[in-house]
Amino acid sequence: MTTIGLLHPGEMGASVGAAARANGARVLWASEGRGADTQKRAAGAGLEDARTVRDVVAASEVILSVCPPHAARDVARAVAAAGFRQLYVDGNAVAPATSREIAAIVEAAGASYVDGGLIGPPPDKPGTTRLYLSGPQAQRAAALFAKSNLEPIVLPGDLTSASAIKMAYGGWNKGQQALLLSIVALATSAGVGEALMAEWARSQPDLPKRAENAARGSARKAWRWIAEMEENAATLDAAGLPEAFHEAAADIYARLATYKDAAVPPTLDDVAKTLLKGRQL
Repeated sequence: MTTIGLLHPGEMGASVGAAARANGARVLWASEGRGADTQKRAAGAGLEDARTVRDVVAASEVILSVCPPHAARDVARAVAAAGFRQLYVDGNAVAPATSREIAAIVEAAGASYVDGGLIGPPPDKPGTTRLYLSGPQAQRAAALFAKSNLEPIVLPGDLTSASAIKMAYGGWNKGQQALLLSIVALATSAGVGEALMAEWARSQPDLPKRAENAARGSARKAWRWIAEMEENAATLDAAGLPEAFHEAAADIYARLATYKDAAVPPTLDDVAKTLLKGRQL
């Protein structure tokens, strides 16, 4: 039985941990400093509480980092400082350049590094979610999920290929949602919101529903997506492409960060008004 240390089990991380358990692994996490919601998610996923990061590191053969992208470097530093020297899998939405920084942090402490990129919702059922993996030890990481709801896909080539595909996929998926919401806010500010919806219903009938889904689905997660859009911007810039699209998307999600922990998803109209208020701050 492989012992995996899973740090910061949010909605996605807890479900990934449950997938690893379904494949036969023992999965540990550290409750020190974590809130009641995280503890509830971890318990529901069957994760074992080792209390501290150092205790998780000491007992684990694999560390799996699934956290908001702004925290990815700090998680790697904490694991390196605890003396981890085995397999470190970073499953965060970060730019290839950031992934290389994280690799350098954990490899300097003696660990092996695997780059990862999660695409899809939390893997609570089969066929919905992929974990892309790259690097010399990627096959070893893939084996941790071979018989689970989470489908591992090993990419050939560069160490950071998994982060590259995550940036490409998320750059479109979350970037187009930000653009769609900003256009609705524009129409609202000009008093033509209803007219735009009527025109979309005639000429692009999928857009009204997509806009509603973007408002409900993204607003409460927006605080996590700010850094991801910044990582996307850095990825595009490194490729010699314009980064301003995703810098603007980061701004859109920063304006929606107020909906973090909201009990009820906001309406499309609420989101449009919140975006317009953000301009005036």
